[in-house]
Amino acid sequence: MTWARKIFNDLTEPLASEIPRCLIRAHQRAKHGHQGVGTQTLEAYGHGLYAAQYEELTAGLENLPEAVPVRLQGRTVMIVAGYLLYPLRYAKKDVPVTEAHLRRATGFRADLIRRHGPEPVQAELDLGLEELQEAEVHRDLLRISPDTRLVLLAYACSIERGVVRVEWGDAELRHDDKHLLWHHHEPLGLPADGGPN
Repeated sequence: MTWARKIFNDLTEPLASEIPRCLIRAHQRAKHGHQGVGTQTLEAYGHGLYAAQYEELTAGLENLPEAVPVRLQGRTVMIVAGYLLYPLRYAKKDVPVTEAHLRRATGFRADLIRRHGPEPVQAELDLGLEELQEAEVHRDLLRISPDTRLVLLAYACSIERGVVRVEWGDAELRHDDKHLLWHHHEPLGLPADGGPN
């Protein structure tokens, strides 16, 4: 965890241990919700997982030193040591995080990654057009200091298998693209017992 240690120092181990546990608890809650609703589709699971991931990460990380909650789009996310930790379920099966992409090239998530992710590896071609691309910034993003950097908590998870892979890192998202270009990504180990303590 060389990359993570450079940015989180002594918080690296507590974060690396707790983040997978939070995501596993979110999966368990979503699975129980799906079973309780008893629908044929996975809507209850998907919506439940989306909501629970934020709640579990907040509960699991809020007592760490340098942890500050912030509300974005009606959800609480944690900023730890100046890095916003943002969950991203990128797959339902165990595939490399390098295959992760967003569903859409626009919207809140895309804006968050473009604004707070790493500087692009290759600068976009400047045709002399003044920042037409930099339309309106989503108002929730104005709640975050421009200096805050983004760490994606990318994970693969399904109702049948649970959380099968978790990685953290930083990725850029080019304009009009939904594919993530990872600058750094490192795996986070899953608990040996397959679940939180």
